[in-house]
Amino acid sequence: MPPFFDTNVLVYAFDEGAPGKRAIALGLIEQHLVEGEGAISVQVLREFYSVVRRGSQPLSDEDAAAAVRRLAGFSPLREDVNMVLDAVRRHQEMSLSFWDALIVEAALKSGADRLFTEDMQHGQVIEGMRVENPFL
Repeated sequence: MPPFFDTNVLVYAFDEGAPGKRAIALGLIEQHLVEGEGAISVQVLREFYSVVRRGSQPLSDEDAAAAVRRLAGFSPLREDVNMVLDAVRRHQEMSLSFWDALIVEAALKSGADRLFTEDMQHGQVIEGMRVENPFL
């Protein structure tokens, strides 16, 4: 089953200020996305572009757009109304932020067995999917 990548893991692949996390992120991308066994969503692409354009070492417009085009090649899952409604329910039931709940819904819909993220509790299992912080 493919792992699902949250935005923060992809962002670290472009963060020269965090070389340890960058190496881990690049390794996961190579292992799972490049080899066709990983998943992302359109939400992740939107967030990725927004985040890499600001911060201490922002990417240029051209580099950020090129990175989004490369990531889009991994066939991101599109949101639908049911995912949004399920995310609203999960947000209310689990006290996740709405955006994290939407990530969880996308990951579950993609059939992921793992969710790579820094934003949720490492080791937590949600409907059979394990949350993993790859930087621990």
